[in-house]
Amino acid sequence: MSGPLAGEIALVTGASGGLGRRFAVALAEQGATVVATARRKDRLDEVAAEIANGGGRCVPWALDLENDDLGEALARISDEVGLITILVNNAAAVDGRRAHKMPVELTDTVLDTNLRAPWLLATGVAARLIEAGRGGRIVNISSIAATNYGPDSAPAALYSVTKAALNRMTEVLGVEWARFGINVNGIEPGFVHTEMVDGMMERTGLTVDQVAARQPRKRMMTPADLDGTLLYLVGPASATVTGTVVVVDDGGFGR
Repeated sequence: MSGPLAGEIALVTGASGGLGRRFAVALAEQGATVVATARRKDRLDEVAAEIANGGGRCVPWALDLENDDLGEALARISDEVGLITILVNNAAAVDGRRAHKMPVELTDTVLDTNLRAPWLLATGVAARLIEAGRGGRIVNISSIAATNYGPDSAPAALYSVTKAALNRMTEVLGVEWARFGINVNGIEPGFVHTEMVDGMMERTGLTVDQVAARQPRKRMMTPADLDGTLLYLVGPASATVTGTVVVVDDGGFGR
């Protein structure tokens, strides 16, 4: 498939639904070969079929960020698909519990999925790019919860902490790898209508209409609303943008 990202290989985590699925489709539409990863292989096959029907190429790759050997996975993907030049760290786990009620097992899941996995994937991809003398793009998907958490927020204290840490990771790795032509940036979305947000609304008893009514434009964003920001950050127009987290919240949160 031709396009501005032709020849690029993009790895997207959490690609079986929500933002990840949309990111995989958007990157493929621009010509990238997409390695779509998640635990649910059947859902990944659906994503791959959608992309193939649009004329793109997608390799579905079952991957458990908490339990699989991520270094081995990157090695296998590199051998079977090619050098990863775009990484989108999108997958996330939400605690959905008040901090003092979280079991250790859930704490480990949130930390491993939201912070450990992005770190290992980013450093693993960057090491291969540096060895190959090739630049690349890494985009970490944060959350407005990284900078906004109040007494009325849905319970997600550890999720908020990990997203704040992901923002800092984006900033420092952007500095560290600038000399190698590897740009590291982040997207901090507000309320986007996804399965994860549906779960949050169910826990708090809110409806889509109620959440939308609280937004300045009286709407909830959809995953496609982030296409422009993602494609900018992985494309040539953002060549000098690195270590930056872009807030995309439709004006829904104060500054």
